[in-house]
Amino acid sequence: MSGTVIVGVDGSETSFKAASRAVAIAAGLGADLSVVTAHAKDNTEVIRSGGDTFILDDADQARKLAESIASRLREVTPGATVHAMAVKGKPQEVLVAEAARSGAQLIVVGNVGMKGLGRVLGSVASSVAHSASCDVYIVKTAQ
Repeated sequence: MSGTVIVGVDGSETSFKAASRAVAIAAGLGADLSVVTAHAKDNTEVIRSGGDTFILDDADQARKLAESIASRLREVTPGATVHAMAVKGKPQEVLVAEAARSGAQLIVVGNVGMKGLGRVLGSVASSVAHSASCDVYIVKTAQ
């Protein structure tokens, strides 16, 4: 199977566990892996402190996070084709839309939020599993 596997990341250790499983699956299938992170808005904030100016950009920070994780995955799985992207929107909507846009065969997510109050209110994994047009693999990343 060639094609695309998508994994959603948010910078947490549990999302890296899901990404690690995703890169192994993608490599085993001969598929590309797209590491996707969502950001809430296109927000740019300028902060001045003394003589220094800092520019904080949500989209830029999200891209840097996705690329950082993609880079780590390339190190642990040499030869894997790993792409990084940041998309504006809610995580579950971003993952489902990106899978449809790219024709992905699989979305990989962690199981955080699938117990307790998160299960009642809904989790990214649950939402993706119910909405995706492709297969969804839920990695047990949290007890």
